[in-house]
Amino acid sequence: MGEWGMSGALWTGVVFCLGMLAGAGVFVGWYYRRMRRQLDGVLERLDRAIGGHLQESSFDESMDAAITQRLNQLVEMSQMNCEQADRERNLVKGLISDISHQVRTPLTNIMLYAGLLEEQELGEHAGEMASRIRRQADKLDFFMKELVRSSYLETEMIAVHVEKSSVDELIARACQAVEMQALKKEIVIEAVPSPEMAFFDMKWTVEALVNLLDNAVKYSPVGAVVGIRAVPYESFLCIQVKDEGIGIREEEQGLIFQRFYRSPEVAGVKGLGIGLYLVREIIKKQGGYVKVRSEAGSGAVFSVYLRRQ
Repeated sequence: MGEWGMSGALWTGVVFCLGMLAGAGVFVGWYYRRMRRQLDGVLERLDRAIGGHLQESSFDESMDAAITQRLNQLVEMSQMNCEQADRERNLVKGLISDISHQVRTPLTNIMLYAGLLEEQELGEHAGEMASRIRRQADKLDFFMKELVRSSYLETEMIAVHVEKSSVDELIARACQAVEMQALKKEIVIEAVPSPEMAFFDMKWTVEALVNLLDNAVKYSPVGAVVGIRAVPYESFLCIQVKDEGIGIREEEQGLIFQRFYRSPEVAGVKGLGIGLYLVREIIKKQGGYVKVRSEAGSGAVFSVYLRRQ
């Protein structure tokens, strides 16, 4: 075979190889596009399953049909579990409500009569027993309140209904709830009237402010002043609660809103570390937020931001 014959065969081989490579490239591109369409279809069905929607089933032996069938089974199982969880949650809500109602009345009576007994002229032994009854009743009352507060979180009972409401009424209700506790410590609550309106759930926001005021009274010394006022901004209305308590160290200010966190500084004061966590959850559900400014030994200012629009 001559030189040109060998060159022709070589070029023929090269052209053949290039054609094979081009064909392989076309096949790879087609296969990639095909796999991409299939994966996009799977992702779309997964998104529908995540959203709780059943897929259209095809009754054949293909892999596509098997995937669809199993996704539908997962959706049905998830729906059944959610329904069961809702039933159990509603049952727990009812039980907590019933227990709280049934215990509250006799407990209130025990506290009332124990207080009346302490005011009577009793012998030393009888007076001491009356004081013990009152102290134990106070302790039981505290734990009942903490049980109810913790149940709000565990059973997702915080369902807010935001509407435009009076900030002055909100502050007045919260102050009234802690009035007796403040009187016992001779603490003055200075509430500045406010004509402002904001968007919030009255019931739950009162609960949040009561927790802040309760802490302010609890950790402030006898005869202190606790202040509460509203400061309007463009998009938010800020309600500030200022106390003269022990303050919060800077390294702890990011921890105090965690559930069950309690500073070693207040280990001797009764509490479960639920109040501030509950405050944050209530305000967050309404599109607001909570901040704290404090120094150890210099009191604290808690700021609750509620939406004005």
